[in-house]
Amino acid sequence: MIDITHKSTTLRSATAQAIVKVSKPETIAAIQNRTVPKGDVFEMAKAAGLLGVKKTPDLLPDCHPLPIEQASIEYSIDDLEIAILMHVKTIYKTGVEVEAMHGASVVALTMYDMLKPIDKGVEIHHIKLLKKKGGKSDFRDRFRKDLTATVVVCSDTISRGEKEDRAGKAIMTKLGDCNVQIKDYLVIPDETEDIQNEVNKAVEQETDMIIFTGGTGLSKRDVTPEAIVPMLDREIPGIAEAVRNYGQDRTPYSMLSRTVSGVIGNTLVLALPGSTNGAKESMDALFPPLLHIFGILRGARHDV
Repeated sequence: MIDITHKSTTLRSATAQAIVKVSKPETIAAIQNRTVPKGDVFEMAKAAGLLGVKKTPDLLPDCHPLPIEQASIEYSIDDLEIAILMHVKTIYKTGVEVEAMHGASVVALTMYDMLKPIDKGVEIHHIKLLKKKGGKSDFRDRFRKDLTATVVVCSDTISRGEKEDRAGKAIMTKLGDCNVQIKDYLVIPDETEDIQNEVNKAVEQETDMIIFTGGTGLSKRDVTPEAIVPMLDREIPGIAEAVRNYGQDRTPYSMLSRTVSGVIGNTLVLALPGSTNGAKESMDALFPPLLHIFGILRGARHDV
């Protein structure tokens, strides 16, 4: 199965359709009057469809098991056609499109099976996804495409050439995936003055964001938060909370990170963990939804 461990849980929904077409008006009348020999067609098909939704990963090998938190079925009749609408919701890392289509298919097949003794001309048509919501595709095109970023690695050992930077490069890879242009990339020692100088430079150059990696731990040389916080116009605690919450699901040590975030004018300042995994997971937790902030800062409204 596709690896979805890097994804965050979000509200996801899908609606799928199937059409059952009978060959004579008498069949419709039998369904409505509940005189079909095999029983109440709508109720039996509904029960089967709900089971179909829940059993989807048991039948489709690459489909992730997920919690089904809401499922409902609607019927409508137009002449000799019965339209089936299957609605499914979950809060999870992946969508429920397949579950909705599978459920609609099972409803249609159940109706076919129940009606075939009285109508040999029953047909199933147009099984398809009508709509879905949730996940990054809902927000993919809602962000500015002209954003710039400076990435700063805070590390004594890397600045001395004793160790290779991986965290900063992981951050730049994620920014590139989000169409953010890298304006500058540099490595500095864990010194308050150096950190503040880079913040001032980014603000003066009207860089959209400056992202620090490293110096957010608890050693005596970890001074990135102390350097940044006094400079901020406003802190944004929810960003740091999102990083730690995402990380805590993956390692019990994320609670020890002192990630900070805030704005100076229209420049976003982030201080992320210095480990490669910590930096990568922090970026996965925040991007691309964090880019919505630049619509707010610049006064351009983007609804979500």
